[in-house]
Amino acid sequence: MSTKARKSQANVGGSAGDIENAFYEAMQAGDIERLMACWADEDEVICVHPGGPRLVGLVAVRSAFEAVFANGNVRIHIEALRKIESMTSAVHSVRERIELLTNEGPVEAFAIATNVYHKTAQGWRMVAHHVSPGSLREAPDVSEVPHVLH
Repeated sequence: MSTKARKSQANVGGSAGDIENAFYEAMQAGDIERLMACWADEDEVICVHPGGPRLVGLVAVRSAFEAVFANGNVRIHIEALRKIESMTSAVHSVRERIELLTNEGPVEAFAIATNVYHKTAQGWRMVAHHVSPGSLREAPDVSEVPHVLH
């Protein structure tokens, strides 16, 4: 299948949310082609994995995900979506629930990811994926400044 055909497959539904779903489904399947079809065809796309360096460009992004998939697919689910969207851009903040396989068995971990999408000539595409270092506890959202006694 050509790259253009894969890119058009990632555009089914035509929204930033559709691309986000396709991205996480590709991670769960360990499918590098489907995952890369979600990214914009731009030189300056950015990806930051937890505790890692800033990866710039599709070659660096692909290489990093190939290394992740070398260990198999990623058992990951998103929840607690918060989003800001306009006609041509969208910023999604999600909590990633990740199942890790350890010597003691499966363990759940949590991370917060920020995904940025632009509407391109090919439809909505990811231009940035930034994930915080994970935690074994689910961190609650903070939406109000706590009252502080002095």
